[in-house]
Amino acid sequence: MSLPTNSSSAENASKRVLSIQSHVVHGYVGNKAAVFPLQLLGFDVDVINSVHFSNHTGHPGGIKGDVLGGDQLKSILDGLEQNGLLNNIGHVLTGYIGSASFLRAIINLLKTVRANNADSTVRYVCDPVLGDCGEFYVPPELVTIYREELLPLADVVTPNQFEVEQLTGIRVKNISDAKKACKALHDIGPELVIITSTLLDEDPLEESDKAKEQTISIIASRKCSDSESHGSDEVWSIESPIIPGQFTGTGDVCAALLLGWTSINNGNVPLSMEKVIGTMYSLIKRTAETSGDSVASRELKLIQSKKDIEHPPTLFKAERI
Repeated sequence: MSLPTNSSSAENASKRVLSIQSHVVHGYVGNKAAVFPLQLLGFDVDVINSVHFSNHTGHPGGIKGDVLGGDQLKSILDGLEQNGLLNNIGHVLTGYIGSASFLRAIINLLKTVRANNADSTVRYVCDPVLGDCGEFYVPPELVTIYREELLPLADVVTPNQFEVEQLTGIRVKNISDAKKACKALHDIGPELVIITSTLLDEDPLEESDKAKEQTISIIASRKCSDSESHGSDEVWSIESPIIPGQFTGTGDVCAALLLGWTSINNGNVPLSMEKVIGTMYSLIKRTAETSGDSVASRELKLIQSKKDIEHPPTLFKAERI
């Protein structure tokens, strides 16, 4: 594996990630989807599982397992702190969190981790897993907690289209809407906003071309200071063809890759987007090509995509918008 070797990138990549997400015994969602790519990119990952389930919720037979409570999270955090194991954490990543008590416990965790790393920056990447395709995966009241309590602490936020609409109250139908939604999230706190999957209405003049091949977009916005770009935010978009099918865990992989590549590339947003979408398209395509009718057959082919994670193919270009 060959990664950028300048000293700043190497320093960032050598730091540890504390990842707090769901865990499944079978399949690849949550931490099972996020940890492997981060490790391949050179990160040490400490893992806290917000749930420990037999499988993800898309399986027809339901799920069995346990949910970690806020008090249990605090106990784990105390053990890490007592042993000096919260030092030298460079990134905190959160994904699926199913309860208000656990979500609020994340606030205490962030403050504790940052207090233990006062001489360096701990970057918080928040993947606000709320739902998708118009359906909530979590209690809707978590939206307010994310918006008012957690996002002000985040450096990076990676919602999908449904989630950004819930967090901002802005219906995202086109690029203009997406920019407004990104600005609304910047105003809450995060410097980098990445909408990980958007289906946008197209210009009527382009409909004939679009009918041939529907695309999905990643839109990223970096908040700029008044001295940069005359105060305008730096917004980028990248598109790829939609691969038919329903594949669980893609958002979890995407958020982990975004954490990794934006760190390795020193915040170079377009380059990071191109690497992430190169891996994601290859992963989903490989999964689709080997999928059948069962949910189990549509589990992500993550291990088989090792080379595409380490060396993302350049398939699509990011464009400034």
